Amino acid sequence: ITMDNELINIQTNEQGKQRVSARDLHKQLEIKTRFSAWINQYTDMFVEGNDFMAEVQTTPIKNGNGRVQYLDDYSISVDMAKHISMMTKTERGNQIRDYFIQIEKQWNSPELMMARSLQYANNKLIGYESKIAELTPKAELHDKFIATGEAIGVREASVEMGIKQNELVDVLLNHKYIYRQQGRNGKLQPYKKYVPKLFTLKSGGVGENGIEYTPRMRITPYGREYFYKKFVDPEQTELDMEA
Repeated sequence: ITMDNELINIQTNEQGKQRVSARDLHKQLEIKTRFSAWINQYTDMFVEGNDFMAEVQTTPIKNGNGRVQYLDDYSISVDMAKHISMMTKTERGNQIRDYFIQIEKQWNSPELMMARSLQYANNKLIGYESKIAELTPKAELHDKFIATGEAIGVREASVEMGIKQNELVDVLLNHKYIYRQQGRNGKLQPYKKYVPKLFTLKSGGVGENGIEYTPRMRITPYGREYFYKKFVDPEQTELDMEA
């Protein structure tokens, strides 16, 4: 709140509470006692974290040799400032107390209460918009893979993910989602615990030569989304995709 006859600067914190600098109050009350000794008289009378909070190194000053020092301060509630002003028992203290009372009346006026309500609603709306923006990559990522609705081979999956086939195979092998049968050139097969969630197996059969062939591995839409999020683009919005 800014007034033409403003005596003490009053700040509003993120919680919507009005706060005052204890050093500012000390100065305006024209107290002769050293600040640290003066404020210590009141810290036991009020609740730390609610009525007052220490603010270290808030006011830079230059001393005689040109070095910059910092003075400790306290952020105090208007109620605490009002009580301290009254306890000072001076004409100046009464003036400051009356000033705080005037500020409180203005702060609690219907106009300002409405303004604060609108500001709160606006902040909530901004928060919702931010959350929607945050979730958009998740929705797009979901659509990218789930919309296909079918399990596909490693080659097709690598194209869909935008990476090389050998890179996809290597990462799945290294993280033990799949293994090779019969050595280096054997067919890729998933570990059973990941079937059918991440992989499916297309039924095997008997070839023209009468030799039974191994079921072919396919990666499910969920599996592709999972691997894309885990290995290709980990900066995407966090997904609940524990395998």
